[in-house]
Amino acid sequence: MLHQLTISELTGKLTRREVTACEAMEACLSQIEKTDARLHAFLSVDKNDALAQAAQADAAIQAGASFAEQPLLGIPIAVKDVIAVKNQPLNCGSKILGKYISPFDATVVAKMRAAGAIVFGRLNMDEFAMGSSTENSAFGASRNPWDTDRTPGGSSGGSAVAVAADECLAALGSDTGGSIRQPAALCGIVGLKPTYGRVSRYGLVAYASSLDQIGPMGKCVADTAILLRAIGGRDPLDATSVDEPVPDYAKSLGQSVKGAKIGLPKEYLGGGLDPEIGQAVQAAVRQLESLGAEVREISLPHTEYAIATYYIIATAEASANLARFDGVRYGARVDGGDPIELYRKTRGAGFGPEVKRRIILGTYVLSTGYYDAYYLRAQKVRTLIRQDFLNAFKEVDAIVTPTTPTAAFKLGEKSQDPLQMYLNDIFTISCNLAGICGISVPCGFTKYPHLPIGLQLLGKPFGEETLLRLAHAYEQSTPWHRERPPLQR
Repeated sequence: MLHQLTISELTGKLTRREVTACEAMEACLSQIEKTDARLHAFLSVDKNDALAQAAQADAAIQAGASFAEQPLLGIPIAVKDVIAVKNQPLNCGSKILGKYISPFDATVVAKMRAAGAIVFGRLNMDEFAMGSSTENSAFGASRNPWDTDRTPGGSSGGSAVAVAADECLAALGSDTGGSIRQPAALCGIVGLKPTYGRVSRYGLVAYASSLDQIGPMGKCVADTAILLRAIGGRDPLDATSVDEPVPDYAKSLGQSVKGAKIGLPKEYLGGGLDPEIGQAVQAAVRQLESLGAEVREISLPHTEYAIATYYIIATAEASANLARFDGVRYGARVDGGDPIELYRKTRGAGFGPEVKRRIILGTYVLSTGYYDAYYLRAQKVRTLIRQDFLNAFKEVDAIVTPTTPTAAFKLGEKSQDPLQMYLNDIFTISCNLAGICGISVPCGFTKYPHLPIGLQLLGKPFGEETLLRLAHAYEQSTPWHRERPPLQR
């Protein structure tokens, strides 16, 4: 059952020559064949390329390659369909890119290859990463492996499903307002959104450039630590990446968390939170206290403005970023009599309803007469939200909250009510606005139906090392991350 292993477990077996990378890759491909017709985590899988990469990894291992220098050697890792992989489709869950094939690797993909990873598969997602349920994919929704009538979350829903269903050992997602952490919570896995600038965005198709971050999704905290170490760091191809040292995050795991100060924001435990979610988070807080952490109540007073601020800034940036998809240079084209007609027909046919909604809203808030009233004001409120976090981090090392207000909801339940869908990200959005790091780890299950609950830990800018240490300590002291979906039992 090689596909069920963690990165560390498979690395150990590869190091001892107990198994081969080809056997591990074949196990993942077999699992995809067995389960993905029901789950639809993958949009495409190039089996020949995946097995060729695995054979190369085996050859490197036989030649004495160093696992210290290549920590992902022989590890099958799948990629969200918004991150460029050379010679593979890049559709962003949209029809407008047609049969576009990426001519280059994103920086994170190049770094994973350098670390020895087998980079394979295109994972399903909400179109252009706009959504919280993967229902906005032009290629059909992914399904939650805990209950296939329910959403896995979004926009990195396919990534979360693939990891939870053991179709790959880990995956990359992107997080603009919770798109890694929310599906991780709903699928019972670990998802990490790094600090803005920690990971290069070169090769990530932009939704909202000041909010987007690529991050790891794994079966345990240690796996996300290994992946973040591999993909983090300054990139000359991305002017927003920051020249901060990238620690060996895995080395700090297992250290005591005694004396760590954790803040519990009163604004995050109010109305709209499912009682079972609230109880699980409170139990997690008590568990952290039993490990020696000191928990205190804090306030993030501008939290109530986060949703409105986010949906002004994100849509404004989306309006600008998606203007390039016009049917002229690449992607799908619907011919028209003149350029304006070409744009109208191509974008009308190529974009789905949610993407159109956000482009229209973003164009409106940037238009003459409304820029100051909406966009400029939202940027000022964003500064206040960030300052709330920076003030809190003067007193605490990390902040603990629910990841989502509810467990996984049924497919179609919120698709006709955009506002209710947007509110599902109420606890994750502020992290992106503030540019800090956040992680979601399993912290329990609802009673009926049996669905995962996520605990969110938020850290200081470039404080991933502390965040991972706290998350790992909690994870290892609880049983939740060991439970497998019904499809895996």
